[in-house]
Amino acid sequence: MENIAPFLKQLISLPGLSGFETPVMEAIAARWRPLVDELSVSKIGSLHGHKRASGQPKGSILLAAHMDAIGLMVSGFSEGLLRVTELGGVDARILPGQMVTVHGKRSLSGVATLQHDRLLNENHKKLAPDLKRVFIDTGLSESEIRELVKVGDLVSFANPPVEMNGGYICGHSLDNRASVAALTLCLEALQTTTHEWDVWAVATVQEEVTLGGALTSAYQIQPDLAIAIDVTFGRGPGAGDYRSFPLGKGVTIAVGSNVHPYLEKQLNKLADDEKIPHATEVLPESTGTDAIALQVVRAGIPCEVIGVPLRYMHTPVEMVSLADIEYAGRLLAKFVTSLDENTMDSLRKEMLA
Repeated sequence: MENIAPFLKQLISLPGLSGFETPVMEAIAARWRPLVDELSVSKIGSLHGHKRASGQPKGSILLAAHMDAIGLMVSGFSEGLLRVTELGGVDARILPGQMVTVHGKRSLSGVATLQHDRLLNENHKKLAPDLKRVFIDTGLSESEIRELVKVGDLVSFANPPVEMNGGYICGHSLDNRASVAALTLCLEALQTTTHEWDVWAVATVQEEVTLGGALTSAYQIQPDLAIAIDVTFGRGPGAGDYRSFPLGKGVTIAVGSNVHPYLEKQLNKLADDEKIPHATEVLPESTGTDAIALQVVRAGIPCEVIGVPLRYMHTPVEMVSLADIEYAGRLLAKFVTSLDENTMDSLRKEMLA
């Protein structure tokens, strides 16, 4: 597989907040165009890459990775500074001191700030930062900022990606552009093999806020099966129980009510056979991914969720292992090539057993 790091760093250097994904969608489209037979954009902005089966298709599978990112939106003004609200779930505790870009009439550099602690009373000093206490300072005066920025303008994280020791990458928007990179590796792997099923690679919009991309794309495409590729919690300080997984040690395969037991069984067997490191992720209720929507479209779509472990989720300093992204891409490609004319019959028999 190709080195995915340069493409991933490009993706996490771009804005593309939930509902406003065009900048990152265009970069993904450019990379996918030579890898698929058809490329299109849904009415609400999800990118659809259709790779046809090697012969008469025996079925179709939708592989979904959401491309939207969390961020902020201008909600008001205060003495030349910007008040903000969240777009998607933002961990406000880590915002103070972060560099941001305000997308007004032109892009403006800014920094997230708090009122100086020495000017606060003792009660306020003890409070953890929340968005009500965070402001964006662009260095402009009240009149200048009101001329260039309006309520509703977007604010995205501006810190550049960093390649860390140990094969890790750190930056904003790795949730979920790490999975877009894994899906890209899958498409690249499929260039050198045959597959009996049609493949729909979908970079979905609005996962962080509405699940609208997954709902509408699945309704339009009507696949037989679907896999959502997303990040999951990486192990680290304060994250050491069954809900978290070590970086660099492989992907997760979900088990729970939001996924189909046959697909969970098959993916685990395939990962074992191919010696792809993996762990079971116990998600008894909602998976918190596009699978929530994919599963219930039309008459229902059997789904599974593959996870890439990520530390510091929903912060500007998310971290993933490039090895895990490669494992996810390999597993997806191997699963696609394993699908045949008997797959759906086997799935139905499993449900009746």
